[in-house]
Amino acid sequence: MAIRLPSIMHAKHILCRSLLSGKRVSANIPKGYFAVYVGEEKKKRFVVPISYLHEPAFQQLLSKVEEEFGYNHPMGGLTIPCREDIFFSVTSQLEI
Repeated sequence: MAIRLPSIMHAKHILCRSLLSGKRVSANIPKGYFAVYVGEEKKKRFVVPISYLHEPAFQQLLSKVEEEFGYNHPMGGLTIPCREDIFFSVTSQLEI
């Protein structure tokens, strides 16, 4: 199984741009995890493992977010403006 390095680097780039957008990131996130805010209107915070960045399904989700919304994430973490059930569907299939 080959590692898709460009896709992983692209996902990490999206995350880094989000975190460096000038907003304060909470210190209560465990090492190896990052915060995402999910929802269309009301955003709910989730802490997910960084290993998700290696997963093609999560990378596709991040790419769709980037295409639609760019890197402006006003919540201070990565904002994924989709329904929670879609987020759960994607993340429930990922390996941790």
